Amino acid sequence: MRVLQYSSLKNEIDKTFRLDAEHYRKKYQISISKLSNLTTQRLGSLLSIPVCTGHTPSMQNDSFYGGSVKFIKTDNVRENKITDFFTDYLSDKGASELKKSNLISGDVITTIIGATYDIVGRTAMVTDELLPANINQNIALIRCNSNKINPYFLNCYLNTYIGRAMLHYHSRQTEQVNLNCREVERVLVPIFNNEFQKSIEELYKKSEKIILDSKIAYQTAQNLLLEHLGLKDFNPPAQAVNIKSFADSFGTSGRLDAEFYQEKYEGYLKKIQAYPYGCEPIRTACKLKDANYTPKDNQTYQYIELSNIGNLGEITGASLDLGCNLPSRARRKASKNDVIVSSVEGSLASCAIVSEQYHQALCSTGFYVVSSEKINSETLLILFKSEPIQQLLKQGCSGTILTAINKNEFLNIPLPLVDANIQTQIADLIRQSNYLRIKSKGLLEKAKKAVELAIEKDQESALDFIKGKQTNDCNVH
Repeated sequence: MRVLQYSSLKNEIDKTFRLDAEHYRKKYQISISKLSNLTTQRLGSLLSIPVCTGHTPSMQNDSFYGGSVKFIKTDNVRENKITDFFTDYLSDKGASELKKSNLISGDVITTIIGATYDIVGRTAMVTDELLPANINQNIALIRCNSNKINPYFLNCYLNTYIGRAMLHYHSRQTEQVNLNCREVERVLVPIFNNEFQKSIEELYKKSEKIILDSKIAYQTAQNLLLEHLGLKDFNPPAQAVNIKSFADSFGTSGRLDAEFYQEKYEGYLKKIQAYPYGCEPIRTACKLKDANYTPKDNQTYQYIELSNIGNLGEITGASLDLGCNLPSRARRKASKNDVIVSSVEGSLASCAIVSEQYHQALCSTGFYVVSSEKINSETLLILFKSEPIQQLLKQGCSGTILTAINKNEFLNIPLPLVDANIQTQIADLIRQSNYLRIKSKGLLEKAKKAVELAIEKDQESALDFIKGKQTNDCNVH
């Protein structure tokens, strides 16, 4: 516990008067002390435009949505990463409503509103590959003046434990943790020479190139599967009307919703059933692990939710907590090489292979956990994420408030028993993709450690670390 004089609560530089105890935590004072030994500037003095946020165009106006402009929300922003799965896309008209926050390559974005400190202060770079894109009101846009600071360096600094601490230092907690744009501009930023900042940029660009290669390997696996199944350029029937007898509709399926009987679903189903190597429903092709597991109150578990699934079929992270603190939906235990598949419409593409890192982790009951002796994990993943199976998963969804595919509908979906040679090729490509993704992440971690080392020791040691020269100072905190 710290005891402060009343007069010290007023900050003349920031023109603030803070009474919240969190603002004065020792960890923030330690970070400020480390920065005080360096040349620093306020973030606001390093920008080409003031920090700003986007907003959400009216959801009642359909003309604002359904285009190609990615609409970035809190769940899309992770540490050093913007996920590829977007729940909404803006039309050009919708994007024009947010013209002040239209993103450009080299922008830095950070989350400023969230339920916990873990959510606030997540920072990532905007790259050409992401565009066109815009942000909602929970994300701040930071556009650097490149003559004053390298945006890659700034992004890296804000991802260090010191940079993140500075964002949290200026935040306030009421019902949620909040930062406003002017508070983001008050963050102290260390100023290093151009050589060092450029070296951080080079690490980032190497990482971007490698992650692109990872995505290419993944896409090659997808294309290989679809070509083998004869579905690469398949255009399903698009007729809006489909007339069915009672026996061929409700009498067989028990479904009365017109969506279920769209001809496109029949088109995909017939193509899969015509696969020459045969197909089987999930109930016989796979083993479904749906037994409930009750966490032990005093045991710590990794818990995987929908927001922890990446677009390349990887698990991007998991919360760590005692069993007594986990939500009631944390009831599925997953093992290495299991495939987890979202059951919720709108998130059906959230599928992933459970890696060694998440062996015996718990996941939400919003996932189906499956394994197979007939189809390897990598091929099973690509199948579940393929357009044909995604469409059949969507067809099986039902419900009102929460639309999802129930167990029986899920188990009835047919899977092609893919030729063994094709399965081997797919597995090799997905493993290559995973290796490259991990390598890319390692370069970002190296950049972050280098910035921390420069703050805590000096730029020369940090440059030596980047160049691979021996240093005993890479674990700096």
